[in-house]
Amino acid sequence: MFATYVVVTVLTSVVNGLAAIANLIGHDHPKSQADKMDVPRSWMPLLGVLLGSGAVGLVAGFAVPLLGVAAAIGLLLYFLGALWVHLRVGDYQLGAWAVFFCLPAAALVLNLAHHGAW
Repeated sequence: MFATYVVVTVLTSVVNGLAAIANLIGHDHPKSQADKMDVPRSWMPLLGVLLGSGAVGLVAGFAVPLLGVAAAIGLLLYFLGALWVHLRVGDYQLGAWAVFFCLPAAALVLNLAHHGAW
């Protein structure tokens, strides 16, 4: 159980950390997605900071479990917002979104299970 918790949390942190970096450095993919979703490019640094904060918070959760819980919940809320943006513009290609949503959901469940909240 502990190994699963660690692997899922680290994987979630790495995936979101890389997405944060892509937003912060102005990589073409996040910019094209923002254009497709009618999201202002000026929001990209803020979105990158939110993703990066979630990634760091997940790792900090190893030392302070409540931070990990808060980070996972924050990422879930972030991706619920992303779902709304996709649906708002009629984009139903949600495969990548599902992966990004399910990873913090799994990290949250495993954090709570590992630390005895369940």
